[in-house]
Amino acid sequence: MAKSKKIAETAKIEVATESSGGGKYILRLFVTGILPNSARAVVNIKAICETYLKGKYELEIIDIYQQPDLALTEEIIAIPLLIKKFPLPEERLIGDLSDIEKVLKGLRLN
Repeated sequence: MAKSKKIAETAKIEVATESSGGGKYILRLFVTGILPNSARAVVNIKAICETYLKGKYELEIIDIYQQPDLALTEEIIAIPLLIKKFPLPEERLIGDLSDIEKVLKGLRLN
């Protein structure tokens, strides 16, 4: 079952990249409700995206309490977690994303 979800997710990403001309960053941020680290991660990634990727990104924020199946599909081991799905290679960044240089490096923007 997890394999079919993974295939569906891959197809969804391919469609999104084709429709956006292939230039958009596709990001997924996994959080846990309104816990402080999760709240900081949301604020930080939104600020980074608006500063460095304005108009060139899709950000999906996923609360694992509300969508635990997505956490299982992505094999989440720590929260908050940012996954850069596209452009490849996929990257994973753990934490509140307050270290801007680390985030930019993870997104391959520097």
